[in-house]
Amino acid sequence: MKDEICYLAVLLALLLLPGCKDEPAEKEGPVRIGEAQVWLTRGDKSTLFQRQTDLLVMDSLITNHPVVRIDTSATMQEIEGFGAALTGSSAYLLHQELDPAARTATLKDLFDPAAGIGISYLRLTMGASDFSLSDYTYNDLPAGQTDFELQQFSLAQDLDDVVPVIKEIIEIAPDIGLMGSPWSPPAWMKTNGSLKGGKLKPECYEVYASYFVRYIQAMAGQGIIIDAVTPQNEPLHFTAGYPCMEMQPEEQGDFIKNHLGPAFQQAGISTKIIIYDHNWDDTQYPISILNDAAAAQYIAGSAFHAYAGDVSAMSTVHNVHPEKGLYFTEISGGEWAVNFSDNLMWYMDNILIGTTRNWSKTALFWNLALNQANGPQNNGCADCRGVITIYSNNGSVVKNEEYYALAHFSKFVRPGAVRVSLTIPQLLANMGIVSFLNPDGSKVLVACNYSAADRTFSAQQETRHFTATVPAKSVVTIIW
Repeated sequence: MKDEICYLAVLLALLLLPGCKDEPAEKEGPVRIGEAQVWLTRGDKSTLFQRQTDLLVMDSLITNHPVVRIDTSATMQEIEGFGAALTGSSAYLLHQELDPAARTATLKDLFDPAAGIGISYLRLTMGASDFSLSDYTYNDLPAGQTDFELQQFSLAQDLDDVVPVIKEIIEIAPDIGLMGSPWSPPAWMKTNGSLKGGKLKPECYEVYASYFVRYIQAMAGQGIIIDAVTPQNEPLHFTAGYPCMEMQPEEQGDFIKNHLGPAFQQAGISTKIIIYDHNWDDTQYPISILNDAAAAQYIAGSAFHAYAGDVSAMSTVHNVHPEKGLYFTEISGGEWAVNFSDNLMWYMDNILIGTTRNWSKTALFWNLALNQANGPQNNGCADCRGVITIYSNNGSVVKNEEYYALAHFSKFVRPGAVRVSLTIPQLLANMGIVSFLNPDGSKVLVACNYSAADRTFSAQQETRHFTATVPAKSVVTIIW
């Protein structure tokens, strides 16, 4: 008994000695909890939208670098898509200048988010634009004739190239967003009887609203759903040599309030109506229409181009009417700016990072495809550049800077994503950064380094942390 008591006493003493208890090992530093994909495009073209070594995502942060803090609980606008315009010229090149195998490969590269860059939104011209094979609308008549019943309405010319190409795109991207924009109504509806210039006759407001209804219904009959329309492309530019029309804000407001909106409502059409569709330099045009509650009830938002003014104009309109969406719908590159690095930086600063940080739900370039002669042209821009160039002499396809800029958003920021709040330290003032939360829970951060030296930063999102380096004059997209 005495021996047993001694044994227990010794055992108890050993248990009470420091280090003899089962204690959890102390954590020595950050622990890896995942990886983040990184895709890079360098301004010097040495790396063009290529995946890099994954970043380590850690559970805590020890860093000497500036920290970008991302708050996915604070959300802003919902993204509807990124893309370009499938003009008549673009559709012709894709449909007529590429053989079926090459066309399928090109469309997959453009629209498939897994195999390609996942373009998710397209703008369509309702009839001819400055990039069509000819001037036309869907109800062209000899001079002096009218058709208020729209008995001669026809999509016939779109059936040549536009509709077949859209159908092929839908097979690859069934949820592609489509926006229709007219450059001109039929000439018989206009004050000057011409597709170029003039205004919509007051007595034709009602029939023109019906024309929009017929377009949406006719496209639906082809299996093509039009997500949104704008009443007039560039309504303040009406002296061009291609189809165009003047439509002042009070006229556009009247058309929507008393004709287009009610016509959509009566026909059971849910297609969004988006106003203005012109440059950043005039915010009063959309604001004045949205100030009219009777018109605003039919309006989803305002659309902008980037040929004049500053991207901050979109926030100006948002601040007055935060209940309405903002859409960026057109910008073109061209022979006037051929430096790849300068273009990449400008597109990031203004069109992609710029518009999304100023509340835009879309970012769309102009022609999806043009040929080596910057065409086919229809009395408009003679030196515009497409997102891709299709060489009509041999069918080869070249990806331009617009393609690479677009890819950094379109492949990863999917429709239904929301922009999320982030805090950028002053030390990163020479960088553009924006972040999104996708419907599947993945997070995306796009960072562009505008400076001539590499920049390194750390990012924190809840318990996740990573550190990334962006080369000079380059852009990265990070996904985790």
